[in-house]
Amino acid sequence: MMMSDGALSQAEIDALLSGVDTSAAATQTAEPGFPEAGRKALEVFFASTVNTHSHNLSTLIGSAVSLSGPQVGVDGRDSFIAQLPETVTVIKCDFTAGFPGEHMFVIGEECAKDIASRMNKEENITLGDMAMSVISEVFSQMVGTQITALADKTGNKSIASVPPEASNIPKTVVAIPSGDFIWAAYELNLGEGKNYRLWEILGPSAASDIAKMLNGDTPRSPSQAPAQGAPAMGGGMNMAGGMQGGMGGGMGMGGGMPYHSANVQSVQFPHLPPHGVPHEAGNIGLIMDVQMEMTVELGRTKKLIKDILGFGEGTIIELDKLAGEPVDILVNHKLIAKGEVVVIDENFGVRVTEIVSPMERMNDLG
Repeated sequence: MMMSDGALSQAEIDALLSGVDTSAAATQTAEPGFPEAGRKALEVFFASTVNTHSHNLSTLIGSAVSLSGPQVGVDGRDSFIAQLPETVTVIKCDFTAGFPGEHMFVIGEECAKDIASRMNKEENITLGDMAMSVISEVFSQMVGTQITALADKTGNKSIASVPPEASNIPKTVVAIPSGDFIWAAYELNLGEGKNYRLWEILGPSAASDIAKMLNGDTPRSPSQAPAQGAPAMGGGMNMAGGMQGGMGGGMGMGGGMPYHSANVQSVQFPHLPPHGVPHEAGNIGLIMDVQMEMTVELGRTKKLIKDILGFGEGTIIELDKLAGEPVDILVNHKLIAKGEVVVIDENFGVRVTEIVSPMERMNDLG
C-alpha cells in the first residue's frame, strides 16, 4: 500500500521482498453491501463451530482455551484495517474447491507469540519460520473443522483449501479482499488473563456462495439432479415420440400418448468365484517376513541451536509429555498405537493400551 508521500516504509519493503502480496485487488468483488439474511446465516454457522474450535485448541496448546462469539460484519478494506493492531499474523487458507474464494485468519503479533510460546514450551519466542509453522499447524485444525461442518450443513463434499500458511507482517500490507467482504471477530482466551481478538475473513465470492447454500438458495447442479426418463437397457430415448427400440416395447413421452406394455425379463448373471480374498491374502503373505522399524517415543521437545550446543553432562531436557501419559508407538516413524512403559526383568518394554484409528493416522499425516 502506498504511503501518502508516495514512498514505501521499510516494513512494507521487507514484506514485498518476502513475497507477501500487498495488492488489495481481488478477482471478484461483491455488490455494495451484503444481504442481511446471508450475514445472519454465516454468523449462525461460525457460532456453531466455536465449541469444537475451543476443544481442539485446548488439545493442541496443552491448556484450557476458550473461543467465544463471533461478531460478524460486512466491511471494506479501509474500515476493517482500522480495527487491527499495527503488526499482525495472517494465516492464508483460501478455499480451492466447493466454495472457491479468499479465506484467511488474522491475529495480533502478541497473540501469535503467545500461541507459539505455549506450543513450543518456550518463553520470549521470536516469530521466525518455526513459530510460523506452529501457527499454521494450529489453524490447519480450525480449517479442517470448518470444512467438515460446511460439508455437513450444505451437503457439498468437494470443499477443499490450500494448506494454511502464516506470515507476520504490518497491517498495511495485508492482502485484504477488495469490495465488501465478510469478517467474523472472535474472543480468544488463552487463560491467565490472556485475551485476544481473532478475525476470520471470507472474500465476497466465497461468502456469497456459502451464505446462499446455508440458506438453501442455491439450486442443485445438473450432476446432482435426479435423472428423468432414463432409458431402459437396450433402448434409446426419443423425447418427442417416446422410447424406441426398447426391450419388446417403448414408453410414450408425448402428452396423451398411450403406454405400451413391455416384455421385461430379469437378467441372470453367473455366480463369480470369490477370487478376491485369497488373492489379497496371498499378497499379504509375500511381505510377512519383511522387517520394519518399531520405535517407542517417550516425548519430544524443540530447542534453539545455541541451547543444544550448551548441553553437557547432567543437562535435564524437559519433554512435552506429562508424567504418566501414554507413550507413542511408531512403525517406520508413523504413529500406530499408544502404550505404557513396563519393566521386563532388566529390560524396558511397552504394553499396548490403545490402537490409533485410521482417521487419526490420516489427520497426523495432514
